[in-house]
Amino acid sequence: MPYELHYWDGLQGRGEFVRLALEDAGAPYIEVARESKKSGYGMNAMMKILDSKTEPHIPFAPPFLKDGELIVPHVANILLYLGPKLGLAPQNEGLRYVANGLQLTIADFVAEVHDTHHPLATDLYYEDQKDAAKIRTRNFLDKRVPKFMGYFERVLKQNPAGDTQMIGDQTSYVDLSMFQIVDGLHYAFPRAMKRFGEQYPRVAALHDAVLQRPNIAAYVDSDRRLPFNESGIFRHYPELDQDA
Repeated sequence: MPYELHYWDGLQGRGEFVRLALEDAGAPYIEVARESKKSGYGMNAMMKILDSKTEPHIPFAPPFLKDGELIVPHVANILLYLGPKLGLAPQNEGLRYVANGLQLTIADFVAEVHDTHHPLATDLYYEDQKDAAKIRTRNFLDKRVPKFMGYFERVLKQNPAGDTQMIGDQTSYVDLSMFQIVDGLHYAFPRAMKRFGEQYPRVAALHDAVLQRPNIAAYVDSDRRLPFNESGIFRHYPELDQDA
């Protein structure tokens, strides 16, 4: 039975972190909101779960994964669940929690990316908070990117198994998620990221290595990979970008 991934149609967003793991492993899955209503899926199927008055374990928001009758919400939680099943988590149980901690740190970073274009309120349009967004983004690029990327660079450098993976000696879902945030940063802030490879060589090398994985390369070149756009988390507004 294929996994069912529930996320907003037309967006990479947080759902992309789950997609990358499923695609890399070649696992069968259904992108529920993108399926035709005739198939019994579609956006209505996702909203039926979110709005359910009887489902005992309703998720707060997408993404969430449905595996049979089990519903698993939140990106880091989904990947903690999927990682061992897909061969994308350390075999050592203790290291699985370290991997989860890294994924939660990635989630913190993703929230800060979102706040560059929505610093005041998520239900206001970007155009209603552009001045605040410029201030927030300058701090993000000057302070927060170096803090997070410097940390991830050290994690790679200090991995006892080598600096080509975030944890352990094999590719994990954390590595795939790192690929996504680096890809997203280059889309959103191309000017600010011009020297990224010089500043964070191990993180940049990890991104490139993930892109060379056969299933990821095929996915990125396929129409299953939704393009970045200005409705997602990583948005390119030229007025927010700055020179490196």
